[in-house]
Amino acid sequence: MKSLKIFSHYKSLIPGGILLASVFFFSSCEKDLLNEKPLGTLSPNIVLSNKVGFQNYLVGLSAYAREEMAMDDQSYIMNFIGTDIVSAAGVEFTFYKNYNTYLNPTTREVISIWNWAYTKMILQANTIIVYANKPESKNIWASEAERNAVIAEARFYRAYTYNLLANIYGGVPLVDTLYEGPKSDFSRASREQIYEFVKTDLEFASKWLPATVAKTNEGRIVKAAADHLLSEVYISLGDYDKSVESANQVINSGLYHIMTTRFGSQIAQPGDVYSDLFQDGNQNRSSGNMESIYVWQFEPFTLGGSGTRGGNSMLRQWAPFLVKFLDKDGKAMVVTDSLGRGTGPCRGTNYLLYGIWKDNFNKDMRNSVHNMRRKFYYNNPASKYFGQEVLMKQIKNQEDTMRNIFAYSRKVEGKPMNNVNTSGNTGKDVMIYRLAETYLLRAEANFRKGSLQNAADDINVLRNRAGAKPVLAADVTLDYILDERARELITEEPRRRTLTRMGLLVERTRKYSLLESTRTTIQDYHEFFPIPQTAIDANFSVKLDQNAGY
Repeated sequence: MKSLKIFSHYKSLIPGGILLASVFFFSSCEKDLLNEKPLGTLSPNIVLSNKVGFQNYLVGLSAYAREEMAMDDQSYIMNFIGTDIVSAAGVEFTFYKNYNTYLNPTTREVISIWNWAYTKMILQANTIIVYANKPESKNIWASEAERNAVIAEARFYRAYTYNLLANIYGGVPLVDTLYEGPKSDFSRASREQIYEFVKTDLEFASKWLPATVAKTNEGRIVKAAADHLLSEVYISLGDYDKSVESANQVINSGLYHIMTTRFGSQIAQPGDVYSDLFQDGNQNRSSGNMESIYVWQFEPFTLGGSGTRGGNSMLRQWAPFLVKFLDKDGKAMVVTDSLGRGTGPCRGTNYLLYGIWKDNFNKDMRNSVHNMRRKFYYNNPASKYFGQEVLMKQIKNQEDTMRNIFAYSRKVEGKPMNNVNTSGNTGKDVMIYRLAETYLLRAEANFRKGSLQNAADDINVLRNRAGAKPVLAADVTLDYILDERARELITEEPRRRTLTRMGLLVERTRKYSLLESTRTTIQDYHEFFPIPQTAIDANFSVKLDQNAGY
């Protein structure tokens, strides 16, 4: 029975007569019935009093991390749209078509990514770190190493989040502890200060994280994830030797190698080793994938296994809206498990779909029919064109080729989440870090320190696997490295963050965007997102500076 104290919180929502009768009823109860004794609590003081509680918090943190993709559409696609590789397709999509009118302190993803970072990732990580460091928690652990492994995992997630913030917003408030009451006087740390903080967290994580985890714990953080991210962060700090050293920790560990022979769930089906990396069930190490370092887990038919958005939304975002495509008689394509249900917001630029392949179009494995879908066939049995190839020259409507039918990476294809194809989401796990990117980070660090041959050697590890022409040391540039990242990491790499990290977002978007409106409206200050207006308003005791230009 609810107490009068709790009940009174809702009295403004209840008609007076009902409230009076309710008060009379409650007043007639025995006093002991009004003294609520909760049977359980999720307070960290209770939960974080044993090992199981800390593990539950870490699992919750990994679920929060997956929400970077699964919380909503915009928070995922903002990593790609309005950059050199992707433009917004569809007349109703306004994403970054006009930077001046679209990107501002109240834009949805500007707010949602910030809130996800501070109210979920950083708060949860800080809670684990603070409670694990309390003197009274020492009795929980069998050893200092056991406790440090828990702290290390939380510090990795905190570092991952702050690195993301620095690569989107620049300098941000640095929150590294818990506050017992409201706080409205945060100030922004510099971008370099954030990178230094991230470096310290990751160096600790690298020391204490396990090298591998059991199959039952796939998706949990391992040492190589910290070393991989450290390699990137050292580049951001201008310490290229340490970047190379951190990449070496992963590449030379003996635990990872670039896959060169076919493996996994579709080994008996047409394909190649590169397409095998992205088939359903092939993302984790237990499948034989020795490139996989850090993987977001999606679990079909499991409560909580799909995240807020309902699963892996990559196919929904990257594949064309084929069900909107009509043949010349007005009959539509039909949804199939093999094609899924894309909605077409992420339309690759000509640079991504054609330009980067021009020298090896028919030789580069990453552009094979198993990895890029460039041909489409009418698949509606009611159409007289059923089974015939869709020829682009027959299409007269710009909307069709912008949104409803265009080439795309087949990495995003997969079985529908929970066998339901209406949302366009799949149940396929997502590789966040894999060894191919570690090589590209080392290549970048080597280039920046003047070791051009070493940079070429790293890039050629991937080009040799792909059957592409090796690059010469003299031809390695930052632009070439970005081209290779586009070829190797299409759909995987959060491109906006990479370009902003390098200070090249504006320059390359002006050069390669598919849309003239994007090319002409992006300004130098758009290199960074604005600070959300909601954060500025909530920080009323001290002015939280806005990024220049907004």
